[in-house]
Amino acid sequence: MPKITASEALSRLRILDLSRVRAGPTCVKQFADFGADVIKIESPPGVDANEGMGGPRDGPDMQNLHRNKRAMTLNLKLPEAREVFYRLVKTADVVVENYRPDVKYRLGVDYASLEKVNPRIILASISGFGQDGPYQQRPGFDQIAQGMSGLMSVTGAPGQGPMRTGAAIADMAAGLFAALGVMTALLEREASGKGQWVQSSLLQSGIALMDFQAARYLMKGEVPPQVGNDHPTSMPTSAYTTADGHINVAASGEGMWVRLCEAVGRKDLLETPQFKGGENRAKNRAALNAALNKALKEKTSAQWVDILNKAGVPCGPIYTVDQTFADPQVQHLQAATEVDHPRLGRFRVLSQAVRLSRTAAKVVAPTPEVGQHTDEILQELKYSESDIRQMREKGIV
Repeated sequence: MPKITASEALSRLRILDLSRVRAGPTCVKQFADFGADVIKIESPPGVDANEGMGGPRDGPDMQNLHRNKRAMTLNLKLPEAREVFYRLVKTADVVVENYRPDVKYRLGVDYASLEKVNPRIILASISGFGQDGPYQQRPGFDQIAQGMSGLMSVTGAPGQGPMRTGAAIADMAAGLFAALGVMTALLEREASGKGQWVQSSLLQSGIALMDFQAARYLMKGEVPPQVGNDHPTSMPTSAYTTADGHINVAASGEGMWVRLCEAVGRKDLLETPQFKGGENRAKNRAALNAALNKALKEKTSAQWVDILNKAGVPCGPIYTVDQTFADPQVQHLQAATEVDHPRLGRFRVLSQAVRLSRTAAKVVAPTPEVGQHTDEILQELKYSESDIRQMREKGIV
């Protein structure tokens, strides 16, 4: 049984985590928070040239992404270490890695090698551009994928050049799609008894996030432009200026358009020819926004949020991050949770975004120190104290 039990939901699973930075850890976090026995495998200090990718271990990023895991060191460049790893693979359900595609073959952690050890193993590989093809050897990074997927071309104000989104959404999406693929493979394994290779990439995940924007091009040949805070096709949906700041309003459809005009005291806009029908409102968005901004400047953001929501028009404040976590609904949802760290004390990290009624996710353990559980895990694999001592002397762990 796992030593860290965040939930009973996935407590029967063991995940071997070879990933780093964000996309891979995002995938693994889904399993760790729901109780899987996740073993984070890292090189011994000084072995990996890329050591430290992902930021300092005591920093917010590492502490948020790697909670609920055990940690061991293993120098996979050594054949002896690979034998230890294969013994772990025999006990595991899933291996997650986000090396460059060629690295896994050099280290012997490719699917063909793992399948020979454990035919039920599922390998999740996350890369920048895919496991094959002309770009397979290119190093991947979130912002590169945002640019190549088209996301930056539809983000930002018209005429001001491409703009990245304010969060690492290609990384996050690649990790979440990989987790979905792993769960699908686990379900399929119940019928077939066999594992398989799950693959996701930052590039294709970014393209998937384009969703209806990509569909506009694929079906109709439309290349969507930047429209700033406006919705690309459904107006009035945008950020508007109030007496003391800004709010978002999303009045799509004729019914909401009527209610919005009535709520802001501009019923005359309903009779304005250039605003009749959704296509006209989208086409004449500049004039429409100017009229609404003029009306909305008459009251504060808080007043309009109250008025418009009561009128059945979707509306909300535009927060800074501190305001987000001070919001009563965010606090009710428990979007942040506390964790105790033996050195860093008590602090908050993000909670799981999905809620289960019986077997809820929890954060019960902080990010482990490098190699914190190495001896414990090796002993579970039936290595003796003498074996472990020799491994340390040879730099295997």
